[in-house]
Amino acid sequence: MLRLRLKWSGWASESMGREGRGRVSFLLPMLLLYTLYLLGAPLFLLVLIGAWYVALVTLESMGSLDRMDATRLLGIILMLRTGRGRRVLDRVSSNRRFWRAYGEISIWLCFLVMTGVILLLFVSAIETALRPPDEYLPAGDLLLIPGVTSFVPFWWPALALIVALVIHEYSHGIQARAHGMRLRSFGLLLVGPVPIGAFAEPEEAEMARAPRRDRMRLFAAGPSINIFATYAALILLSAVASGLVAEHDGVHARGIVEGSAAESAGLMPYETITHIDGFGFSDYEGFSERMSSLSAGEVAVFTVLSHPTEQGGRESRAIEITLGDRYEHLSALCEGDGDCIERSGGAEPGDAFLGISNVRPSTAGVDGYSYIVSGDYSFGVTAFVALIEPLIMLQTPIALDGQTMVLEERAMLESGEGLVASAVGTGGMLMLFDFLFWLVWINFLLGFANLIPMIPFDGGHLVRDATHSVLARIGRGMHPMRIEAIANRISSMSSLFILFILAIPVIIPRIL
Repeated sequence: MLRLRLKWSGWASESMGREGRGRVSFLLPMLLLYTLYLLGAPLFLLVLIGAWYVALVTLESMGSLDRMDATRLLGIILMLRTGRGRRVLDRVSSNRRFWRAYGEISIWLCFLVMTGVILLLFVSAIETALRPPDEYLPAGDLLLIPGVTSFVPFWWPALALIVALVIHEYSHGIQARAHGMRLRSFGLLLVGPVPIGAFAEPEEAEMARAPRRDRMRLFAAGPSINIFATYAALILLSAVASGLVAEHDGVHARGIVEGSAAESAGLMPYETITHIDGFGFSDYEGFSERMSSLSAGEVAVFTVLSHPTEQGGRESRAIEITLGDRYEHLSALCEGDGDCIERSGGAEPGDAFLGISNVRPSTAGVDGYSYIVSGDYSFGVTAFVALIEPLIMLQTPIALDGQTMVLEERAMLESGEGLVASAVGTGGMLMLFDFLFWLVWINFLLGFANLIPMIPFDGGHLVRDATHSVLARIGRGMHPMRIEAIANRISSMSSLFILFILAIPVIIPRIL
């Protein structure tokens, strides 16, 4: 019986066999479809999964999967193998001392990150239990599948996912070879055209005989390379962002205050304000300085560029605006509360009030990323913000319905004068930005998800082997078989506990 070691995003799961090829069980696929139906999955997704299952069963019965060196797993997953790349892998892993040192660093990095993962899971579970959300995410959004999840489009995330999975599994393979273990093949796990994982097949006997520290380096290699790739891609994203500049200098407002002077004059959100009374500016500081020179009741002429027309250009127009009183506006909002007025930015009677909110420069779409290479902040501030940036980026496509930036602000950008920017143009720079954004997003999620401390994730295997090592050290007189049994029991119990914590944010909103 051929036994395989694989996992959701790549390394280890349960062993599967090929015996019983003539018997096709519909129970697991039907249970899966029914579960997705109960979770609110759309009908088209259920139909596509059902059609994919029928196609796999047909190809399997015809022997086509054997000829492709592929296997059907768990009903609907296609395990597609390839032996290519092993020679390259042997050359890359030839410096064993370097890769062993890298594996040791990976272990410590993974346990550090795993601590953060556990804290985030606990905070999320407690927050959901104490304050259940009014609405819950549909099943398609929980799966985080490109093209299925509402805030994850298909092409760029799918390409980023393939890159992330390949480097994840290749890193596992490098560690295996650096520690003298042979690999039979690599491959992808597919549901339809969507890659949901990857795998590397080691020789199981060698894997079982390997020292636990070597196995820990091997398991840590995949998540750690995704974490390193996250920040490497973030630096490249910052470089691309710095190569995008404003097509027109000026500022725009994301919101217009109802009943304000700006609304009465017909100013619209995301229209670019380029001049006030003939004075131009390129950022918020210049706009704010000009506004501070004006007073309530004055009439100012604002030069405004409209939204792009069907031909792609913008129309310029001059509008006269009689400015309101900021103090009166804040007093009405705060009902005369002086402390509230101060917290809202403060104002004196007669201060000019245009009636716009969330004022941004024309480069606002990329300003949040270019800071890493622009040198605007000190090294310490830059390093800290960059460290948490991937976590902040997770919310961007959710808030913007799958976009990497606000579309109106995207239309304000053009390529700069750099060598790459000039070569690929505005369209190419925006495509590079999108790909690198999703490369950061996918690698961050893949690295963190694989460090969830439960089997079959890498984090679960790291915890099990680490527990065994600690027990062996503190219980030197204990029989090895007893140590193995205790370590496995602790690993199983912790996996069930983490599964329970993971289920709380999913189940509670659907019950209450």
